[in-house]
Amino acid sequence: MIFAPLREDLKLIGWGIGHVILGVGAIMLIPLGVAALSSEWNVALDFAIGILTCLIFSLTTELTCHSEKDFSWSHGLIVAAAGWIVAMVLGAIPHYLSGHFGSYLDACFDLMSGYTTTGLYLLQDLDHASNGLNMWRHLLTYVGGQGIIVFTLTFLFAGTAGAFKIYVGEGKEEKILPNVIQTARAIWIISLTYLIVGSAALWISLSFEGMSPGRSLLHSIWLFMGAWSTGGFAPQSLNLLYYHSFLVEILTMVIFVIGSFNFALHYAVWQGKRSEIVKNVEIRSFATTVTITALIMGIGMQKMGTYGNALSVFRKGFYNLVSAHTTTGNNTIYATSFIKEFGFIAMWATIIAMAIGASACSTGGGFKGFRMGILYRSIRWDVRRMVSPESSVVVEKIHHIKDIFLDDRMIKSAMTIILCYVAVYVVGGILGIMYGYSPSVAFFDAVSAASNTGHSAGLVSPGMPVLLKIYYIFAMWAGRLEFVSVFALGGMIVSLYRGERLKRTLR
Repeated sequence: MIFAPLREDLKLIGWGIGHVILGVGAIMLIPLGVAALSSEWNVALDFAIGILTCLIFSLTTELTCHSEKDFSWSHGLIVAAAGWIVAMVLGAIPHYLSGHFGSYLDACFDLMSGYTTTGLYLLQDLDHASNGLNMWRHLLTYVGGQGIIVFTLTFLFAGTAGAFKIYVGEGKEEKILPNVIQTARAIWIISLTYLIVGSAALWISLSFEGMSPGRSLLHSIWLFMGAWSTGGFAPQSLNLLYYHSFLVEILTMVIFVIGSFNFALHYAVWQGKRSEIVKNVEIRSFATTVTITALIMGIGMQKMGTYGNALSVFRKGFYNLVSAHTTTGNNTIYATSFIKEFGFIAMWATIIAMAIGASACSTGGGFKGFRMGILYRSIRWDVRRMVSPESSVVVEKIHHIKDIFLDDRMIKSAMTIILCYVAVYVVGGILGIMYGYSPSVAFFDAVSAASNTGHSAGLVSPGMPVLLKIYYIFAMWAGRLEFVSVFALGGMIVSLYRGERLKRTLR
């Protein structure tokens, strides 16, 4: 028998969600300031309404849900999963008030896409969006890359002994430092340092291309946030194609490749362990799978014969493949080009790259390089055990900051998550086919959503079916949280329902 959670459990969960929403309201202060400096007073009012709503929600939970209990594992997982949903609903207020969305659902779609660093969007007339709204869009993906929970842990959960349970609920398991609060702050220090350096480099390059200083400064910050967070948002509807700049393309590629690496790897390199760059299992996995998918793409492009020289293949082919593999979604081609110019083989090479994705504990999505490394080494381990004498003890290890010996539990955990991703990819693809889209387009956009990539072959648009919008929101959310916290939230909902039924039966 499953009994409903106690009232004290629900209060503790509500209190945790309230802190997450307080963080969302605090982030809105930045686009409000940008809107005010740009004399966008209606936009500033939109954000003021959003901040006030978040503040009211947070104060309400503080007054009604405060508890002396600390978070258990289930509490932390549920706060992470439910917190993202509530953050989406309340964070969509300025989006919807902007007038750039056909419905509140469309605004929620873009919020979840931003939080999860996906980069798909339903915003209409992006080229004429305000500075305040553009700042909010890119802040969403920048903060989402580090994690909303990481943000709240950095500033709002200090002193909470159960903070690590909430941190894990957001799909992160590694503590860079012994204390999870210090880990969250270390992640932010890394990200803010790169923000300064990367934005400066992009600012210089955009100024060199002839853009005015003020406009180039905003665009450089936004482009960095979209690339570093592997979110792929850009302030123009043509994405990077708008700039027609090889230098900007090279800089953003460097930024999103570095952004796709594990934060623990960043910290290790910062501490002087530069050998980790070549020894780490995720770097090796990434290099291997990029090479394989690039070769497949090359074969496909040779058959199509669309791009006539090496530079075009690099800028329009390889760039978008690496953008897909890091689950960034920055692109240098039109959406329809994936079908008309890439062709079937190159398009499916891109789908495979998106499905595999980036590194664990990074800003990226997908299976993750760490799990691909575990999968490969587990197969090698099985082969070695089969060909070795029965009396021999065969061990297998991977290197990720330190040597880690494989065991059945680790392999089972990696395979479970990979199978969950595959299931979400397949369901999304089948739904798209049911609505009349071609299999390649349906699976391309479904994998893009669930792996938090952001490339689109043309399916994602304001006119797409409502059910697909809802499913993609779910896929982006579940894929970013890596399913465990989603299962925990689902289990709580089921237990509440069955517990209430049991109470009525006993009466």
